[in-house]
Amino acid sequence: MDIKEDLRTPIVSVMGHVDHGKTTLLDRIRGSAVVDGEAGAITQHIGATEVPIENIVNKCGDPSLKNKFIVPGLLFIDTPGHHAFTSLRSRGGALADLAIVIVDINEGFMPQTIESLHILKRFKTPFVVVANKIDRIHGWSPNKNAPFLATYKTQSERVRTDLDNKLYAVVGELYNMGFNSERYDRVNDFQRNVGVIPISAVTGEGIPDVLMVLLGLAQRFLENTLHYNAQGPGIGTVLEVKEEKGLGTTIDIILYDGTINKGDAIVVGSLGFPIQTKVRALLKPRPLSEIKAEERFRQIEQVTAAVGVKISAPNLEGSLAGSPVRVVDARTIDKVTEEIKNEIEEVQIDTDAVGITIKADTIGSLEALVNELKKEKIPIRKADVGDISNKDIVQVSAMEDHLYAVIVGFNVKLLPDVKEKSQSAGVTLFMNDVIYRLIDDYKDWVKKQKEIAEKQISDTTIKPGRFQILPDCTFRQSKPAVVGVKIIGGTVKTNVEIVNADGEAVGKVKGLQSRGENISVAKIGMEVAMAIDGPTVGRQIKEDDILFVNVPERHAKKMEHDIYDSMTADELETLEAFLAIKRRDNPFWAK
Repeated sequence: MDIKEDLRTPIVSVMGHVDHGKTTLLDRIRGSAVVDGEAGAITQHIGATEVPIENIVNKCGDPSLKNKFIVPGLLFIDTPGHHAFTSLRSRGGALADLAIVIVDINEGFMPQTIESLHILKRFKTPFVVVANKIDRIHGWSPNKNAPFLATYKTQSERVRTDLDNKLYAVVGELYNMGFNSERYDRVNDFQRNVGVIPISAVTGEGIPDVLMVLLGLAQRFLENTLHYNAQGPGIGTVLEVKEEKGLGTTIDIILYDGTINKGDAIVVGSLGFPIQTKVRALLKPRPLSEIKAEERFRQIEQVTAAVGVKISAPNLEGSLAGSPVRVVDARTIDKVTEEIKNEIEEVQIDTDAVGITIKADTIGSLEALVNELKKEKIPIRKADVGDISNKDIVQVSAMEDHLYAVIVGFNVKLLPDVKEKSQSAGVTLFMNDVIYRLIDDYKDWVKKQKEIAEKQISDTTIKPGRFQILPDCTFRQSKPAVVGVKIIGGTVKTNVEIVNADGEAVGKVKGLQSRGENISVAKIGMEVAMAIDGPTVGRQIKEDDILFVNVPERHAKKMEHDIYDSMTADELETLEAFLAIKRRDNPFWAK
């Protein structure tokens, strides 16, 4: 029997900031074709929605377009961007072939918008930007389900100008991130420019344009990558591992090559040895009209790429989100198991002896987080997939350096009692679903912790000080000597020892007065009366002498190694002058 080679449906990921309309857009795409007389049927998959080419061209108002496109439709995956792009496929490639980045045209870019664009840049994935919520522009007159240009022409000049200004703000933000872009109908080369499509997911305006541009991108860029073997063994990626009532542990997968049948042997990636099991059931969601609480899925005998499907099988508990799943037989099971084991080991993390602990929701997300942390030169002691547990808290609490007694969690949850135990164990948690936010939060926290530590060290460290005894300002010669002085470097506090320019001890500061008021510290530029216990003016000290605060060696070391960056230029200059005196006879003093 000849092996049939065909073009599979391109996989499209919808990405963007929460509340900018991802779900509404997908709902609109799902519902837009449910109209009498349309040839295709929207199919709801696990984690995905398939829109056949017939629906798309009919929605665009020109059924003859079908003959211009070679792809069978579009498969939209309803999953966060990181699941689609940081999953293992073909040794690190993206699961999605194309992407939509949705942005609220009235709010502009938000953290998850930026995160999405970072991911797309990393994987060099073709994408469009959908500028949503044009219906919220003041004075907008909606034209339900109309193509953008058709509805744009019906708007007043003021509304068009307002939209254009908002659109070019989006273009400007894309430029700042390294992307050239333009309104989609003005783009001649989608390889050089990102198309920006204004839409309303609520009214359906611009939706035909989104579908047409995506088909065009698939036709232009993906013809060579969409070939698949319809009768070959199924190859896919695990989207999620879920507990289902009555089924136990199941895996939701996107199948992007070949076919899976009920009863097939499969190999699934895990953090340990890959799982070898047999498909007990292939499950698809029932149409909305048929959903019953106890029977949400219907069993099918076979699926062919590209689809989303739920697999029920024994021993799936250790399955790893983001890892490969492949159909095998007796001849290929050992070879495929070894290949999957090697694929996962390739992205296993090289960790440091000391550092922070990180947890992520998938192996791909973990890899992405590690890459960004390494760029920032942040050491990682342990990297793992899964929610944060009490075991993690116990292990991290043993870290001696509190800056590493930290768990950074990307898109994960806290298991019961973890928050309370982390507080009592002195473990700091950072949780977010935006990688760069996580890293920024950790870096800001470290900076603040270092500032607190430096202040504590600074407050207990004897700082350098230099002063000169003023002429004709000897008020008492001894017991204690009282003289007028000018602070010419650093600071001088009470109860510090002082030395002369030869490094010889001459006494201790017993008191400071400024304008008749007792003070505890005198700063550079101040002229004060100083009581010095120990010397006699005219013998051990003289008018015009320059004297120094005697900084203990361990304090000088602290200043050079721990708080050097927080000291003022004047303090550093005074310290250098003092060190020069101490190192005349001992070059290694305080080193």
